[in-house]
Amino acid sequence: MSETGKSLKDIRKRRGLSQAELSRASGVSLSTIRKLEQGERESARLETLRKLAASLRVPTMRLSAGSNEEGPVEGTKERWESVRHAIERPPAVRTSTDEGPTLAGLRGSLDAALPLYAGHKFSDLAPLLPSMLQDAEELSDEGRAVRVRVLQLAAGALVHTRQFSTAELALQRALDDSSNRMESAATINTWCWLLLRQGKLDTALAMAVKWADETEPRMSRATPAELSTWGLMLLRVSAAAVRNSQAGQADQALRLAKGVAATLGREYAPENELLRTFGPTTVRMKTAEHASVTDRPDVVLRLAEHVPVFAVKPTNSNRNRHHLDVAYAHVKLRQYSEAMEKLTALHKASPEWLPNQSPARTVLGQIIERRRTLTPEMRQMATAIHLEI
Repeated sequence: MSETGKSLKDIRKRRGLSQAELSRASGVSLSTIRKLEQGERESARLETLRKLAASLRVPTMRLSAGSNEEGPVEGTKERWESVRHAIERPPAVRTSTDEGPTLAGLRGSLDAALPLYAGHKFSDLAPLLPSMLQDAEELSDEGRAVRVRVLQLAAGALVHTRQFSTAELALQRALDDSSNRMESAATINTWCWLLLRQGKLDTALAMAVKWADETEPRMSRATPAELSTWGLMLLRVSAAAVRNSQAGQADQALRLAKGVAATLGREYAPENELLRTFGPTTVRMKTAEHASVTDRPDVVLRLAEHVPVFAVKPTNSNRNRHHLDVAYAHVKLRQYSEAMEKLTALHKASPEWLPNQSPARTVLGQIIERRRTLTPEMRQMATAIHLEI
């Protein structure tokens, strides 16, 4: 029996519940519960574990045997090999005839790379990063702030493409080079996101709580940058807590974030963040995500009606994730054509982002399960997001 199955059985018995009673309370099939407890399945999807944990009144990670990460899609490792080398190995030694980097030159390269990151054009970004990383390494202390941003950019792209160990190394280097609390918080925000994608909920929550405390400003004289930095960290607390079945902490953090967003009154991008914004629209989308995690699809769709169309760039990760939550809500409500429309629009807007999202495979998988025959569009989508059919 796996650690997950053993923990599930022990806790269920201590709660005085039969497998059938737990199935009814959690909405998880009796077959899944039996297979977990009998060792026929090693673990389950994080969503399934969260439902079981919520019914048993324990954190999700009490039922998890470890991280629940999904590796990069086919072709990613080869495309990003030179980026990994630039981060993991000592910098190459330039010959005496090579011209060294300049701060102005690296800033220009960073400015050119940011739109590629914002547009999720990872295949175009990957060839640019090795030389940028080497140039950043060679700059003196005056280039430290730009070096941090280059490392944050590389780490963010690596997290997007599920190359987690290399992303963690880049984040550690960025954190070591950071010179102030706000700069460090931007790196930590990405690190929390990395941990969430790995399914390391306890670690993500502890890190987010610590840094929410670190970045909490004095409200009477807080700047927009301080408010948005704190607000973003509160959203990380809420995201980790709700997935770890700690509803009270998740709700409290979300309420605080809503108050901070109301104080700001608009979307604001802190200087040290890579295109990450915070404000009323971001909080509304994250509130919908909270509802999606807690299996309230009707709330997701109701909140989505009030998300402004152009308040955040359509290719922004938060907006894309929100549309994916909406697609999942449609599936839960058996509105399959609407869910397929959302997936199609997402793939058109961000064809390199969607294949790296496991919820997209969940949505399409549930659409396909209820079809006797598949349309050409469904087959094409399955190929695009690497779903086996």
